[in-house]
Amino acid sequence: MNPEPLELRVDRSRESVSRARGALAAWLEPHVEREELYRAKLLVSELVTNAVLHGQGEIEIRAGLDDDRILVEVIDQGQGFEHDLRAHDFDTIGGRGLMIVEAEASRWGVHEGTTHVWFEVERPGPRLGPDQNPLS
Repeated sequence: MNPEPLELRVDRSRESVSRARGALAAWLEPHVEREELYRAKLLVSELVTNAVLHGQGEIEIRAGLDDDRILVEVIDQGQGFEHDLRAHDFDTIGGRGLMIVEAEASRWGVHEGTTHVWFEVERPGPRLGPDQNPLS
C-alpha cells in the first residue's frame, strides 16, 4: 500500500535542503528500494538548492508514490524558470544541478512560466498487472 502524498513547506535557508531530503527519506524509506530512495533524495536536494539560491518566497515540496513512479514537485514563488542546461568548465564550482537531474531522473520538467519543477523516478517491476502476466 502506498503512503498518502507528502506536502512540506520550508523557508529559503541552508537548512531547507536537509529538511526536505530528510522528510522525503522518512516518507519513502518503508516503501521503496534503496536505489530509488537515493535517487529521490539526490534530486530533491538539487531542486531545493536551486529554489533556495535562485527562487523567491517559501518553498513547497509535494511528493506522490505509486507502483510505477515516485513523483516530486518543488515550487517557489519566483517569476519563472529558465529550462537551460548550461555547460561549465571542469573547475567551476556549482551550476550542475539540472545536469544531475537530467542524468538521474526518469523524466523531469517545468510547468511553463513558473518555478514549479518536477521529477519522476521510475520504479522497477512489471507493469502488466496480474491479469496480463504471461507467466501465470
